[in-house]
Amino acid sequence: MLRTHDAGALRASDAGTTVTLAGWVARRRDHGGVVFLDLRDASGYVQVVVREEEAHHLRNEYCVLVTGEVRRRPEGNENPELPTGEIEVATSELRVLSSSAPLPFPIETDQAASDDVRYKYRYLDLRRQGPARVIRLRSEISRIARGVMAGHGFTEVETPSLTRSTPEGARDFLVPVRLQQGKWYALPQSPQLFKQLLMIGGLERYYQIARCFRDEDFRADRQPEFTQLDFEMSFVERDDVLAIAEDVVRSLWRELAGYEVPEIPRMTYREAMDRFGSDKPDLRFGIELTELTSYFAGTPFRVFQSPYVGAVVMPGGGSQPRRAFDAWQDWAKSRGARGLAYVTIAEDGTLGGPVAKNISDAEREGLVEAVGAKPGDCVFFAAGQRRSSQELLGAARNEIAKRLELIEPGSWSFLFVVDFPMFEETEDGDWTFMHHPFTSPTPEWRDRFAEDKGAALSDAYDMVINGNEVMSGSVRIHDADLQERVFETLGMSREEARERFGFFLEAFAYGPPPHAGAALGWDRLSALLSGVDSIREVIAFPKTGAGFDPLTGAPTPITDAQRKEAGIDATPEEPALPGQPGAPGPTNPANGQPGS
Repeated sequence: MLRTHDAGALRASDAGTTVTLAGWVARRRDHGGVVFLDLRDASGYVQVVVREEEAHHLRNEYCVLVTGEVRRRPEGNENPELPTGEIEVATSELRVLSSSAPLPFPIETDQAASDDVRYKYRYLDLRRQGPARVIRLRSEISRIARGVMAGHGFTEVETPSLTRSTPEGARDFLVPVRLQQGKWYALPQSPQLFKQLLMIGGLERYYQIARCFRDEDFRADRQPEFTQLDFEMSFVERDDVLAIAEDVVRSLWRELAGYEVPEIPRMTYREAMDRFGSDKPDLRFGIELTELTSYFAGTPFRVFQSPYVGAVVMPGGGSQPRRAFDAWQDWAKSRGARGLAYVTIAEDGTLGGPVAKNISDAEREGLVEAVGAKPGDCVFFAAGQRRSSQELLGAARNEIAKRLELIEPGSWSFLFVVDFPMFEETEDGDWTFMHHPFTSPTPEWRDRFAEDKGAALSDAYDMVINGNEVMSGSVRIHDADLQERVFETLGMSREEARERFGFFLEAFAYGPPPHAGAALGWDRLSALLSGVDSIREVIAFPKTGAGFDPLTGAPTPITDAQRKEAGIDATPEEPALPGQPGAPGPTNPANGQPGS
């Protein structure tokens, strides 16, 4: 070892000892013949005293080796902000291990550079205490989770990264195969099929911290490559899976946040949508939606003559100026809506705003009581199809909480959402799976899901923390006949199913056990525990918009020689794999599920 001690580990008890330290010059202060350096390594900082003639050439981020004596700082010069603030190191020898060019952005400052600059020089960004702390915390998260899984008898198994496509609702990243030109691998969107095969293989309890890849259109806080804690169990029911997930989360929050997670409540998908306008509701504040479809059943207002009418109240929102309500319209339009209808309630109870002028006298008279509003409040409305209208109101609910600062800092809310719809209708009138086609219907829908696809429920479940979906999973289909009926309901012929999933369906002929599983989104969990707003901050080398890597410049074009060697222009001899151009595949858009 080049050094004898970590810089941040020195204390007053080390005074009088000679140490050798290695690290980077974080700050420099000149004091007439003496230079004070803050030396930084992974453990923290320590003040180093150097003679001016030895330090004249040093700049920030020079990497140095320092030998000297630990001594107490003069009385009154202690720095209580540093764990090493009682001592300093008087240098007897200093050696520059490597010099540093002028920095593209200041490291020792709270004013960070733009994301593009930070990620381009991520190796410098990680020298900052905040980003470094987050990456180390993520390592602790994985360590704790592995301990929990081992305690429950799980076996860690690595599944392939070069495989056939699995139907997860997004596009695949494809890899050309040089030795079989014209054929392609797909990078896994999740280990879904492999973990089910491990159950058929009798492993019974599997997990891995898995890398997953999805070629999705850019959306905020998404990455084309991400990580999940993936696990699967045999001979279990939904409650057994949720108990494991709850134990993982409880252990993480106890050890890393000092918070004791209470028993996590459950809510059906339908209740979550009806009350909060979201299948991942934030329960840290109490605003709820009110359905007014029946209330406006005979309304003269054409906008409210819709399959669904709902409302959400903004406490105190009636006093907003007109420009604020105009901004709300722009906000709604940015979400794809036509606008956001509203009513204001004056202190004397008088209703104002465009809606109040168009509804009947009876509707005006009972509206305040119907929505639970008070004088001074504002009521926002959405009308149209149930799901899209509720989602708009749910987004408005979250925006209201943000603008009114209704969320207490440091508070937590945990929820399991269960009983999701089994299918959802596409824009062209077809039906597709909401999670994936291997999700089992709930017991009461097992024999009749094809009769009413819009109402059929699946035995799927999510975990939600502070309004963020951090886990998705389901009880799997383990009966070959049931699986074929699901494929048929989705409009997939037996031949097509065999072509796409033949290796998987073949395994169903050999006594598959009942099994279920889930996947926890590791990036999102890490972000929540770290207190950062974006999952990019918990990824060592993240991508930015459209999957661009500022550090390496990837993706980049390949040369003609590389194309020729890979045979990219070759024509495959067999039908394209799912996910390749021209191949049959699921048509549903990416559903944003973190797992399986």
